[in-house]
Amino acid sequence: MSISRVSRAALLTTLVTAGVLSLSACGGDGNKAGGGGNSHFVTGSGGISTVAEADRRDAPKLDGAALDGKPLDVADYKGKVVVLNIWSSSCGPCRLEAKHFAKVSKETASQGVQFIGINTRDAEKGPAVNFEKDNSITYPSFFDPIGKLILHFPKGTVNPQAIPSTVVIDRDGKIAARTLVALDDVKLHKMIDPLIAEK
Repeated sequence: MSISRVSRAALLTTLVTAGVLSLSACGGDGNKAGGGGNSHFVTGSGGISTVAEADRRDAPKLDGAALDGKPLDVADYKGKVVVLNIWSSSCGPCRLEAKHFAKVSKETASQGVQFIGINTRDAEKGPAVNFEKDNSITYPSFFDPIGKLILHFPKGTVNPQAIPSTVVIDRDGKIAARTLVALDDVKLHKMIDPLIAEK
């Protein structure tokens, strides 16, 4: 094999590897939880996984600074259903689902639901703030550029490579549902309405 053919083969391998890494950085594999663990998730239609009430585990402590610089702590919302959406301004699927999250957050606010974003992979706040403005998002988001908060979740809960991801915490502060794919308003309601109905 000639040097030029070897160089071309090496270049092709590098490009394919870069493409795979790029794809895994936004979207990921919606069928893998990442990290194993006994999470008790049962995957239903639409890529939404749920946990029976008796099998739910405590959500991790999640606190830090919001995009607006104010302190933000998920524990302050215990007693509400908390919808945590992990997103990045550069993620195409995140842009597609953002308007649905903005809509459903307003529809369910009076039902004891609090939406909170976890913005990750944005090195600067500017693109993330503009993303929220462009999509009429009024709920707070953590600024978590290197994904430290994502690593607080128990193994088997979320895949750090899957963005967007959504995790729902029940009123008792336990992880009740998750998805590793983008959602529209119908699927989002399907995910959180059963938790709203729980007493």
